[in-house]
Amino acid sequence: MDLKLENKVAWVAGGSQGIGRAIAAALAAEGARVALGARSQAGLDAAVAALRAEGREAVGHPLDLADPDAVTRWAEACTRALGPAQILVVNSGGPPPGGHDTLRAEDWRRAADLLLHGAVGLVGAALPAMKSAGWGRVLFVTSLSVKQPVDGLMLSNSLRAAVQGYARTLANEVAAAGVTVNCVGPGYTRTERLVALARAQARSRTVTEAQVYDDWRAAIPAGRLGEPEEIAAVAAFLAGEPAGYVTGQMITVDGGCVRSLL
Repeated sequence: MDLKLENKVAWVAGGSQGIGRAIAAALAAEGARVALGARSQAGLDAAVAALRAEGREAVGHPLDLADPDAVTRWAEACTRALGPAQILVVNSGGPPPGGHDTLRAEDWRRAADLLLHGAVGLVGAALPAMKSAGWGRVLFVTSLSVKQPVDGLMLSNSLRAAVQGYARTLANEVAAAGVTVNCVGPGYTRTERLVALARAQARSRTVTEAQVYDDWRAAIPAGRLGEPEEIAAVAAFLAGEPAGYVTGQMITVDGGCVRSLL
C-alpha cells in the first residue's frame, strides 16, 4: 500500500530509541522527512546517523517534554530544519512505577508535565500549520493501560488516560480542518522501558526477571512480546493518506492482551 508520505515532514518525539525510533524509521521508509527529539544527544545522533545511512532525510534536536521552553525550542528547530510538521508523533518515555502509597506529589507533577502538558505543548506548536494547510496527522503513543490498567503503574495508568481524553476531544475539534488525531496503545513490547519495568517488578515481587517475562507472555494470547516495528507499522498507516477517514481512535497493538470488547 502506498501511504503517500513522500516528502511529508514528520516530527517524532522520543525518537532516539524503542517505539519512537521505530516509528521514525517506518515513516522515513515511506519517504517522509523526519525530525527526531529526545533528551539523549548521543541517542539522537545514533538514530539520525542510522536513518541517513539508509539514504533518509533526518535531523535530531534535544527535547525534554517536561520543559515547556524546551518544547518551543524543539518545534522552532524542526521548523527551521525541515519545515512545519505535517505529521506529529507525540511519544515519550514512561514515568516511574509506583502505587498510591509510594508516589510523592512531585512524582505526579513530573508525570503530568511529561505525559500531558508536554503533549498539549507539542500539539500547540504543530497544529496551526496543519489547519492552515488543510491536512495533518497527530498521533499519540499511549499504552494498553488506557483500556486495561497495569498494576504498579499508577502514574502511567492515570496520565495516559488523560492524554486519551485530550486526544479524543481534539479529534472532533480539528476533523473539519483535515487533521486526524489518533492514539496507538502498545502492549508489552521489547523496549528499553520494558527491561526497566521487568527489573522493578522482579525486585518488588522477589522473583527473577525471567519469571516476570514468563508471566507477561502467559497473559498475552499471542504468547510473545511485541516488537517496536509492529507498533510502527500501525503508526505509519495512521499517518498516511489512506487513513484520512480514521480519527478519534485508540488502536491497541498488544497481541490480544486487552480483553475488553471496546
